[in-house]
Amino acid sequence: MNAPARSDTALPCAAGLSLKAEHYVNVLAGEGSVGFFEVHAENYFHSGGPAHRHLEAIRADHALSIHGVALSLGGIDSPDPRHLAQLRALLARYEPASFSEHLAWTTHAGVYLNDLLPFPYTQTALDRVCAHIDMTQAALGRRLLLENPATYVRFDCSEIPETDFLATVVARTGCGLLLDINNVFVCAINHGFDPLAYLADFPLAQVGEIHLAGHADSRDAAGNRLLIDAHDRAVDAQVWQLYDAVIARTGPLPTLIEWDSELPSYSTLREEAARAQSRLDSAGVSHAAE
Repeated sequence: MNAPARSDTALPCAAGLSLKAEHYVNVLAGEGSVGFFEVHAENYFHSGGPAHRHLEAIRADHALSIHGVALSLGGIDSPDPRHLAQLRALLARYEPASFSEHLAWTTHAGVYLNDLLPFPYTQTALDRVCAHIDMTQAALGRRLLLENPATYVRFDCSEIPETDFLATVVARTGCGLLLDINNVFVCAINHGFDPLAYLADFPLAQVGEIHLAGHADSRDAAGNRLLIDAHDRAVDAQVWQLYDAVIARTGPLPTLIEWDSELPSYSTLREEAARAQSRLDSAGVSHAAE
């Protein structure tokens, strides 16, 4: 099935920030501008209250991206019609420039598991994910961006490399991609592959947004290094290097700094966004000179 004709993203090719309730006042006070803000869809499924009042005021002056975390596109069950209806109403209310979701499963038998869980990359899974994305895009009337996952286990029964899996999903459904570069690095360390080789195979032409975030460095039960996609600290230097390599190839792309817990001051978040913006500006100059 082809995706709806509506464009997946009109986000500016600039650096944006995750919008948290703790920083509503800072944003509304005009404490430094960024290219766009992103919110988690499910935090706004209620119909009213202070959160919507603040988001409506911020949306009036800023580009907005909405990021889903519970649609369970990789799950056995089809997307919940009630969830899709809530998403459609939210998107109609705020008319965001972009909507994205994860390549993961989050629900089973009607129970929400509050995690982004992996699955083996098989032909059966590929067909299921494509069917769920077709259903979602038809219900929402727009193209979605699909995010590559951060994973901590691999499946012996996987038949398809992740980059091939994503490329095929795009070809079959017409969706776009959200490239989370921290997720690439986390997986590369956890599973022992070269992140640059992964990115060389990634369908970058289909990327409508990039995510950057911090990760926790830990050890598993066997004492092996294990990275956790924590979103609770600044972007790692090696992730910045991968980002530089990507935008050197693609040119500037909308780039979000994700920071979801252990929140710092709003000025600290803006400093992280400024680091991304400086790199985007340099990439734009380089591509203009080519």
